[in-house]
Amino acid sequence: MDICFRWMQKNTYSLASLMPLVPGNMVVKQPHDGIMIYSFATKQKEDIFTEVDDSSTDSIYIAGGPHPSGSVEDTLEHFDYVVVGEGEEALPELVNALLSGNNPSDVKGIAYRKNGNVVYTEKRGPVDLDAYPCFDPEGIRAPLEISRGCPWKCKYCQTPRLFGNRMRHRSIDSILKFAKHYSDLRFTSSNAFAYGGDGVHPRFDKVEKLLSQLHSMEDKNIYFGTFPSEIRPEFTTHEGLDLIDRYCTNRTISMGAQSGSDRILKEMLRGHTSDDVTIAIERCFEHEITPIVDFIFGFPDECEEDQQRTLEQIKWICRKGGKVRAHYLTPLPSTPYENIVPSPISDPVHKVLGRMARDGKLNGNWDK
Repeated sequence: MDICFRWMQKNTYSLASLMPLVPGNMVVKQPHDGIMIYSFATKQKEDIFTEVDDSSTDSIYIAGGPHPSGSVEDTLEHFDYVVVGEGEEALPELVNALLSGNNPSDVKGIAYRKNGNVVYTEKRGPVDLDAYPCFDPEGIRAPLEISRGCPWKCKYCQTPRLFGNRMRHRSIDSILKFAKHYSDLRFTSSNAFAYGGDGVHPRFDKVEKLLSQLHSMEDKNIYFGTFPSEIRPEFTTHEGLDLIDRYCTNRTISMGAQSGSDRILKEMLRGHTSDDVTIAIERCFEHEITPIVDFIFGFPDECEEDQQRTLEQIKWICRKGGKVRAHYLTPLPSTPYENIVPSPISDPVHKVLGRMARDGKLNGNWDK
């Protein structure tokens, strides 16, 4: 029976980490007879559900990733099995059970339907990142995952719900092992400056140890705190930025501000204030580092005054020479905002965002 991973541009990172764990697999761009494995986010769900429902292959369909893990019952309307949460252990065991004819109900960390009812098997504990590769050097690659999990409980975010509130870190030895396959080093983390710590209190000694050892490798360009990782505003200190100056190639950092309204920041449990964002951005410019700052519109109970506060901070950042990415809130499954209706963006704010985008001062997608 063929084992097929459904390739899409937006699930490359997941495939890079999971494919080395399932021997004999192949990558496909459409349904194929055998075991079909999908990993996807909420914005992709409608297209994928339609693809699976319309397929005429003789296949067993397995889903994993952010949307299936957060919306299991919805996904099982279309798929045979869902790997819930981290897949490094559950997916290979499920595939082996299907290939050998064993009962998948013995596999921990999955869900399926039986007699019309959804069955959840025993939950798994957090995986040890060092026990699993970042990628297969001969296959699909991804940025180096240095940390997983997040201690913050931002109401819009799936990360702490899927990966837990305790941060786990890949060891430096493991990171160096995979770094040798790149000349340009990029990383994934919920907060790059949280490496080695609990995600609440910076451990810049740990960050420096990592960066110094990467810097000692020959012919490496280090891009730290840039997409696809970011740095929280309150972690953006002179001590941390000094490390970027000393060891890294990048002269930008990515930062999540999310709102310019302290009322909205408090309600979403973001854990920092708008002043923290302002201070962080000023520090970046002191180091001649350009901040690329993300904001989200549409939070529940967000009024025009809140949006105007966010817009004022956006305009200030752009005047200073920073860059902004604006987004519209997507309610994600398993989060406290799962069932909310996003607040509309007021016409005056929408017009200013559009004008700034036309002038090249910000980008993103803030339309519904």
